[in-house]
Amino acid sequence: MNRIFLDVHALQTVPPSNLNRDDTGAPKTAVYGGVPRARVSSQAWKRATRTYFDDERLLDPSELGVRTKKVVELLAKRITELAPSFGTDTALTLADETVKATGLKTEVPKRKADAAKESGDTPAPEAKYLVFLSARQLDGLARLAVDGAADITAFLKEKANKEKAKEIADSRHSVDIALFGRMVADAADFNVDAAVQVAHAISVHRVENESDYYTAVDDENTEEETGAGMIGTVDFNSATLYRYAALGVHQLAANLGQGLREDEPRTEPVRRAVEAFVHSFVASLPTGKINTFGHHTLPDAVVVKLRTTRPISFVAAFEEPVRGDQGGHVREASDRLAAYVPDIERAYGDQGSTLSWVLRVGPNTLKLADLGTESDTLGDLVTAVGQAIAEHLGKPA
Repeated sequence: MNRIFLDVHALQTVPPSNLNRDDTGAPKTAVYGGVPRARVSSQAWKRATRTYFDDERLLDPSELGVRTKKVVELLAKRITELAPSFGTDTALTLADETVKATGLKTEVPKRKADAAKESGDTPAPEAKYLVFLSARQLDGLARLAVDGAADITAFLKEKANKEKAKEIADSRHSVDIALFGRMVADAADFNVDAAVQVAHAISVHRVENESDYYTAVDDENTEEETGAGMIGTVDFNSATLYRYAALGVHQLAANLGQGLREDEPRTEPVRRAVEAFVHSFVASLPTGKINTFGHHTLPDAVVVKLRTTRPISFVAAFEEPVRGDQGGHVREASDRLAAYVPDIERAYGDQGSTLSWVLRVGPNTLKLADLGTESDTLGDLVTAVGQAIAEHLGKPA
């Protein structure tokens, strides 16, 4: 199919918070336009997006995967569900051999091996890296392991069975694998190219981190016992963030293949995945220090573009930092976008084939209404985008 991209842009204000910490515990920052900005890494928002799928039941669990080093234990559980007569040690052996047949490497972590010497238990091997597998792939590998249970080593030495293990692990990908990809350095044929690129969210204005000094009182202190039971500091900042993600719909379609459900139209798996991604990316929120700060906000404005040219970020609208002269940052940021987007689209976009939608809240975002078809709710926006995707995919290549 022809290349087609979905760009998602959002302006979101967060109050004092520490969404994404660096190695010192402080909120991550970046210098852009010559000034320090608040930053939330792409990894943090990708994980928030991925977990939102399941938390909000946007997709059936059978369409999702799991990313873990404990893939042998996970597979062993599925094996015992298929064959309850197998003991734990047998299931772990079958699972380990089957995982290795896919090309992945496993080993017993040293901490587990040391603990096993004292307890006498059989430790479960783990993958040497995080492995992303769909529920469908795990089920398929479990069935293969049970089929070869009589002599799993000899069974998987047969070329056809080993190839089958690799085929199961590299087909019928879950939606989250198809979106975010899968990378294993020493098993390149196991890799899946990500359909989604997520930018680091940065503030549209200059930001300096602050520090909160706090104390905790011991409830059992007597009147004579003064002073705090604990003292400490926590770093934070507040910001209006520009968030951006680009989804290659053609890559998503290639990754999903025929999808995970048998009797549905060819366009349906892609439409469902796109709708889930747009909903989840817009509504999700990294939870770093959320119990401390309660930073539960949603975007003030969302602009979605469906285009046949390459993805275009609008971050350059904020290369000169917003000053907040109007009493805040959202209005000026919205005005900046409203002025910048038509200019960049005129110069580089394909206005005849590009579709645009806008979801906005409040009078501060009023000027963004002219950037596309307005949606009243996130649900309306998601549905409109999904319908456009289905229509595009239904056209002859």
